Formats: sequence, C-alpha cells, structure tokens
Amino acid sequence: MSDIYSIGFGVGTCNNKGEWLEVYYPRPLFKPDTGVAAVIKETLKIGEGNYSLSLDPAQLHPLEKKLRQLGANDQADILQQFTITQRPLAAVVLSTDQAPQSLPEAYLKLHLLSHRLVKPHETNLDGIFGKLANVAWTNQGAIDLEELPQRQLEARLKGEHLEVSCIDKFPKMANYVVPTGVRIAHTARVRLGAYLGEGTTIMHEGFVNFNAGTEGPGMIEGRISAGVFVGAGSDLGGSSSTMGTLSGGGNIVISVGDNCLLGANAGIGIPLGDRCTVEAGLYITAGTKVALLDDSGKLVEHIKARELAGKSDLLFRRNSTNGAVECLTNKSAIELNAALHSN
Repeated sequence: MSDIYSIGFGVGTCNNKGEWLEVYYPRPLFKPDTGVAAVIKETLKIGEGNYSLSLDPAQLHPLEKKLRQLGANDQADILQQFTITQRPLAAVVLSTDQAPQSLPEAYLKLHLLSHRLVKPHETNLDGIFGKLANVAWTNQGAIDLEELPQRQLEARLKGEHLEVSCIDKFPKMANYVVPTGVRIAHTARVRLGAYLGEGTTIMHEGFVNFNAGTEGPGMIEGRISAGVFVGAGSDLGGSSSTMGTLSGGGNIVISVGDNCLLGANAGIGIPLGDRCTVEAGLYITAGTKVALLDDSGKLVEHIKARELAGKSDLLFRRNSTNGAVECLTNKSAIELNAALHSN
C-alpha cells in the first residue's frame, strides 16, 4: 500500500441542507503509520485516492477497537469520545497532497499548518477559497448566513443575545488549535492555517494569515500576509507590513530571514535574507530605486530593490536630507560588485 499523506477524524457543523460549515480535528495525523492507515481504510471501506466522508456512528466502536490493538490510543480515544455526541462527524483520508476538493479536506490542511505538522508552502492549498464556506462566527458556533436571521430571532425570543464576532471563510486559529509556547494578545487576528513557532508573541496589532507564520521565537506587532514566513529571532514592529501573494505581491514569495527587524510602519515587497533591518516608516517594493552603499558609506551604484532580494546583512534607510532610499551593507565595494554581477 502506498504511503498516506494525512488522516483526520473531526466533529463539525452543517447547515440545514447538510452542507459542511466547519470541521474541528483534535489530533490530525500526518504521514501516519502504514498499519494504522491500512486499518482505517479497510474499516471505512475506501480505496486509493483522497476521500472525505461523513462518519457513521456504527463505525466508531469497531475502528476504535482495531486502533487500540495497534497501539494508536490517541486516535482510539477520540473515536470513543465521538460516540457520545449527536454532532456531525467527518473522516478524511488524503492519500496524496492534492488541492482540497471539499470543505473537510480544506479544514484538515489548515489544521496541519496550525499543528506545526507542515510549514507554509509545504501543503497544496490551491483553490481553497472556493471550498470554504463564508459563515457567521458567533457565540453559538458557525451559522449559515441564510439561517442567521432566524437564529437571531430565536435567540431574542429566549431573552438571549446572539453575538456575531465576524463574517468570514476562516475562523480564529485559537478556537481550533493553540500551539505550545506562544502568546497571542488578540486571537481574532490569527487565522486558522497560521503556523506559529515556539516562542512567538503576537501583540494586539499583529496579524497572521493562513499559510503564513513564524519559525519562532519572535515578536510580531505587524502584518504577516498569506504566504509569508518569518525566520527565528526576527521582529516586526508596530503596523509593519509584509506583502503577500494575495495582496499585490504577484507570484513573488516574500519571506523574512533570521534575526531581522522591520521598524514600525515599515514594509517589504521583497524577501529578506538574515540580519536585515528596514528603517521605521520605509516601505520597499521590488521596483524601489535604491542607492547601494558599501561598508564605508560610499555609493557603489543605483539598483532596484529586487536585485537585493534574499541577501543578508542589509540596512535599508531613507536619507533624511534628500529623501533617497539607501541600502548600507557590511561589504566593500569590490565584494558588492562581485556579488551583484556574479550572474
């Protein structure tokens, strides 16, 4: 039998038409043991390929028993707890890492990211927006937008208040996954599908999109857009911005290396190498004209910022006298010319 990419047993919410709105996977499996995968596929009577199906309560006990025999007690415990609920249950088996074809598959992949089982760009999320439902996230869970007015009326008639926290395709990560060793000041600003490494602090104005995140440790007071990954020891100052592929960055993958600093209100539209600093208030796009200075502060040449993409030990600043964007390096003019024109 071929290797299995991921398996998840989840409990979720459906609308009145039986359509999935969201799914919670307590302990998703990534590249599970071959024997465990074989038992799950055999019991659920599924073949090769990717499958998303509603879990029949009658299947729970037999599958639990077989998993315990294999020593897969974590998954067996989940199935045992599932027997006491009337909520919709889902089972997803992904043989390969293909684009998600259903909402339960999409949610499983978002869980893989937030559980730190894969890093941003390591799982196929193509077309995920089309598979997710735009729902009302409330104090009573996810509610279909067409059903929301009736639910609001029902709550009022009971003397209750239905709190709608947001209308979105993506829920708060912390309502599904809370990674170890992190601080999140405002949980609404971190979406499910974010990857937060150990030691990461997200302050009140920090934001982390899905398929993006931090290696950790780091202090995030700015915006980590979709697709952006921030290296260990790097800080994003208040209201700083990283240009994601969903917000005008095209197909350029923006990243921040280790031990970098983006000053308050700064921004980047190019990937940074290690130990780079961008001065507060300075936004650098790929086409920004930059005066490149050597280690003695002398002008080497004028280039576009894209030519410095991914290079380390750079300080970007704006000349306070003439307004020019400058980049200071710790290399001599000879070293800089050799590095820039090696191709």
